[in-house]
Amino acid sequence: MKFSFFMMPLHHPSEHPTLAFDRDISLIEFTDSLDFDEFFIGEHHSGGWETIPSPEMVLAKASASAHRIRLGTSVVDLPYHHPFHVAERMAFLDHLTRGRAILGVGPSNLVTDKALFQVPPDRAHDMMAESVDIIVKLLESDEPIDYEGRFWQLRGMRLQLRSYQQPRLPLAVATAGSRRGLELAGRYGMILMSMAGMNRGNYPPHSEQWPVVEEVAREHGVKTSRDNWRIATSVYLAESREEAWADVEEGIMRETEYFWKIGVNAPYEEYPGQPLKEVTARSAAERRRWIIGTPDDAIAAIEQFQEETGGFGGLMLTTHEWAGPEKLRRSLELFARHVIPHFRGFTRGFHDEWRLIKERHEAGGFPLNTEGGPNNLGWNEGEPSA
Repeated sequence: MKFSFFMMPLHHPSEHPTLAFDRDISLIEFTDSLDFDEFFIGEHHSGGWETIPSPEMVLAKASASAHRIRLGTSVVDLPYHHPFHVAERMAFLDHLTRGRAILGVGPSNLVTDKALFQVPPDRAHDMMAESVDIIVKLLESDEPIDYEGRFWQLRGMRLQLRSYQQPRLPLAVATAGSRRGLELAGRYGMILMSMAGMNRGNYPPHSEQWPVVEEVAREHGVKTSRDNWRIATSVYLAESREEAWADVEEGIMRETEYFWKIGVNAPYEEYPGQPLKEVTARSAAERRRWIIGTPDDAIAAIEQFQEETGGFGGLMLTTHEWAGPEKLRRSLELFARHVIPHFRGFTRGFHDEWRLIKERHEAGGFPLNTEGGPNNLGWNEGEPSA
């Protein structure tokens, strides 16, 4: 299983932006050192909190000091860009990162951005789909292409610089579960980034989402795999559940109020029109399927996601500074030390070895002093503690 990040980011409007951007770069470097697989950054142009307008520029700078982790956009809001520019910039980024770039795309979900660019909501998905079709053709073609679309027309356009990855760099699409997003992932063999939270409306449950991708992929002769499916949720870990909640409760409500004010309230509501005063940090976390607690809680939640979905290829952690940057880093370190090894099987041999030692001792093979002292080897449980 892969472990990724999605960073909007969310910075308080009173904070010095230059220092906040430096901290974002530092976080990418830190996650690279913790053996995470991918880091995705969003694109936003308004609202005051989500302040990175060009994720490619941040990723290019980070690639100079984060040498292993894959770097992606999540997402480039395609209705705001000519598809040629998107394809060209990402092919260039792929060379700067030596083949680590991933182009994540979406129709734009920030209401204030849509108003800024005057994109009618009923056109955004159609514009995204047409742009993806053009981008794929540009990335895969050695010859100039012509394209007569509803929103864009191309005449003899080609990329003079192909992507470092061949036949092209990977594409990803973010979706709350809409069939259009699922079909797009299947048609072009894209990485699918799904939200873990509960969604009202006509979206299919998680268990029904990947079968749609597979069905469409077969229709278009495209190979795909559940390894290309990411489930996104927010995670905050501490030594105890009580400590974790004490750290994040105030920060969750601060951000919830921001989203409420810009019209992104449906994911937090237990019923349509629910007033903000009825929403609590814990109700928001339950609604959004956030993981707040200990490493053991995270392992259990991820395994539950696996069971509900029928299997997926990676967990995408949505980054927040609910508790401040230092405590965020401590949470990520706990995740890297105790959660990632569980799913990659790194510690299975250690646990097996300890069970064998216990079995041999109980069979009289050799004596061990297990009386007194702390039970920090988990003797009573039959395996070392985390």
